[in-house]
Amino acid sequence: MTRVKPLHELTIAEAGRALRDGTVTSAALAEHALARIDALDGALDAFVLVTRERALADAARADAELQRGIDRGPLHGIPYGLKDIYDTAGIRTTCHSRLRLDVVPEADSEVAGRLAAGRGVLVGKLATHEFAIGGPSFDLPFPPARNPWNPEHMPGGSSSGSGAAVAARMLRMAMGSDTGGSIRGPACYCGIVGLKPTYGRVSRRGVFPLSYTLDHCGPLTRSVEDAALTMQVIAGHDPGDPMSAAMPVPDFSAGLGQDLTGLTFGYPRGFFTENPVAAPEVVAALDAAAQTFARLGAKVEQIELPSYGLFEACGRAILIAEAYAIHEQDLKTRPLAYGRYTYQRLAAGAVLSAADLVQAYRLRTELATMLNRQVLAQFDAIITTTGIVEAPRFDAFGPDVGGWSAMMTIPFNVTGNPALALPAGFSAAGLPLGMQIVGRLFDEPTVLRIGAAYEAATDWIAATPDLAV
Repeated sequence: MTRVKPLHELTIAEAGRALRDGTVTSAALAEHALARIDALDGALDAFVLVTRERALADAARADAELQRGIDRGPLHGIPYGLKDIYDTAGIRTTCHSRLRLDVVPEADSEVAGRLAAGRGVLVGKLATHEFAIGGPSFDLPFPPARNPWNPEHMPGGSSSGSGAAVAARMLRMAMGSDTGGSIRGPACYCGIVGLKPTYGRVSRRGVFPLSYTLDHCGPLTRSVEDAALTMQVIAGHDPGDPMSAAMPVPDFSAGLGQDLTGLTFGYPRGFFTENPVAAPEVVAALDAAAQTFARLGAKVEQIELPSYGLFEACGRAILIAEAYAIHEQDLKTRPLAYGRYTYQRLAAGAVLSAADLVQAYRLRTELATMLNRQVLAQFDAIITTTGIVEAPRFDAFGPDVGGWSAMMTIPFNVTGNPALALPAGFSAAGLPLGMQIVGRLFDEPTVLRIGAAYEAATDWIAATPDLAV
């Protein structure tokens, strides 16, 4: 006898089929999501705002259109959440900061508008590190989101609430942003899927910027297929974003279900094993993933990349310089309004020189050229780790900003390549471990194809946190 899944266990694809065959309504999905948020979020703090009335109105509209035979696409009737740096018309957008507690945008961000046009159901705004950089912090207007696998551990950042909400099955999809790994980090630490698309693939208009040349917008989801379905709605050229790419929107699901025969992957094992902090469990998980890809028919070859430290120095210089430029006036006139971590991270930009930034931009061009014209000219994708340790405990963070990051994600913000983070196992403590698949520019369909094949060959994505509900 087939077990009937609880509504919160349905993926976007499964919920979509149920909506279209009439076995479930969008109103039922929204009410179930809201009840689950009520039951769980008191312990997880994933939401800074639950848009209950908006969700029920969106769901009623979605149901009415489906009953009339109007289908707006794969997210029609599906509840979702937005990281609270995405502008939402008539709904407060705080960036998790006391500097913006009273900011109510007049217009939607481009992504929020596309999701609304696709008849998605907005359930709420999600916790973030302050301005997508300052966290995990306890000196902000809202508490930091917690990891559903163990609330004493952080869920990653800065799209912390998005990761926690999806992992806890409060949502099937939540939008995040990624400047140095802020989609992929929470995906790794929370045991879910996170896609950083190619730079320019998804509009950033109406999303509060951190770094103009490194910021990416993308989804966190339960499955690779759900990421592909979300991309079909949010991707596309936006003339209002100067860096939006005028590229055709592909069928992001086209390769799902295909095998990997004939594909070649570069595996830069030394890229992360050379770091003395890298946990043996992480190395073992990546080695096992490489073996899985080989069994699935791909050719996996160890390669060398330039030192991770070179990528990080380049990316950090650009990020901090551009972030400082955005916040300079407030840092000078309202410094005490920022959280301590945020201020410390942003203020570092004051000591960077124009020469530093020029050298970082020059190095960026060299690194991106190397990756795309040399490495990815020979390989269909690169497989590497997302983070080098399991999610750290909150009490591992002192009063001042630390000097290192456990994420190995910023290289692909520097180069702009699409990168998919997905689960690759668990630590001895029961916390998720993850890997990332990096592809050629604007070749998200191949990256998603690879991720879906791995997902189907393993059972990591089926694991769920043990929550008292």
